[in-house]
Amino acid sequence: MASAADPDPTQRMEKTISTRPTVSPRRSYSKAQLDEIAQRYRTWGRWGSDDEAGSLNYITRERRAAAGALIRTGKSFSLAIPLDRNGPMPARSARVNPQHVMYKHGGDLLADWDNAQHGMQSTDDGIYMPLQCATQWDAFCHVFYDGVTYNGHGPQTVTSQGAVHNSIAQVSDRVVGRGVLLDFPRFFGVDWLEPEAAIQDVDVEACAEAQGVEIGEGDIVLIRTGHMRRRREEGEEHWGDYAAGPAPGLGVSAADYLLPRKIAAVASDTWGLESVPSESLPEAKFALHVIFLVNAGVLIGEMWDLDQLAADCAADGIYEFFLSAQPLTVTGAVGSPLNPIAVK
Repeated sequence: MASAADPDPTQRMEKTISTRPTVSPRRSYSKAQLDEIAQRYRTWGRWGSDDEAGSLNYITRERRAAAGALIRTGKSFSLAIPLDRNGPMPARSARVNPQHVMYKHGGDLLADWDNAQHGMQSTDDGIYMPLQCATQWDAFCHVFYDGVTYNGHGPQTVTSQGAVHNSIAQVSDRVVGRGVLLDFPRFFGVDWLEPEAAIQDVDVEACAEAQGVEIGEGDIVLIRTGHMRRRREEGEEHWGDYAAGPAPGLGVSAADYLLPRKIAAVASDTWGLESVPSESLPEAKFALHVIFLVNAGVLIGEMWDLDQLAADCAADGIYEFFLSAQPLTVTGAVGSPLNPIAVK
């Protein structure tokens, strides 16, 4: 495990890797193979038939308290992208970028200045946004596979009024604990991974070992691919197909490394967490969503901004931290925006 006392921590990864590895080849999975993996990691009923927290149950009070002890310097990092009209949602998409509007602004005060210049006045604003158009969590009920979602609930449990079971609001106080960052561009010695690159189980294991960090029960694992950095370097006004096109991410086999360790959640700097297109096409558009959300009850986070945190982790060699990543308490919501905060 990383330690602030390690000598010359900025060189740990370089010393560990004698020859720079390359990302493993993509693999392919049939429906039968996908179903076997999903069944293997299914946690339905483990915490009761009425459970709606899934693997967040692994974040116990004791583990949350231990995560607080990881705060050494007090440095904090917001892992959210801005909520504004310059976001990554593509044109002609049902998921538009956030639309911030002013209900009352300074011009309104000036228009009635004879009265407004005296005493207290106020401004007011609002926002319209799909709940999954920026940094966000997918709720378990966001995805159904073969007609069911987590803990065996059918589509009748998500009505026009929202989700009856597995709403993101059900875990509004659960996503706080130990965060672990896996920085794959630095591990592979590149600025970013190329679209469609699939990070396999052996890559996850090797990266964690090189960083000197262990992934354990109740951890919230953050996967950096550099995909967001690439868009920034190309100009933030040019998100292009960031939120709809091919992307690097976890391969299906990454589940074989992460899930036996009983992680609570996993998030990434891409729009879909996993490699796009999926290694299970055409059987499932997003295989890891089926495995993590529907079966293992592991939250999936997307479009997280991990660049500043990654730079700090590379500088001090410490890839673990306290992480607070609470969703909004939107009743019945199948996803939620958030402002995750990592504290080191």
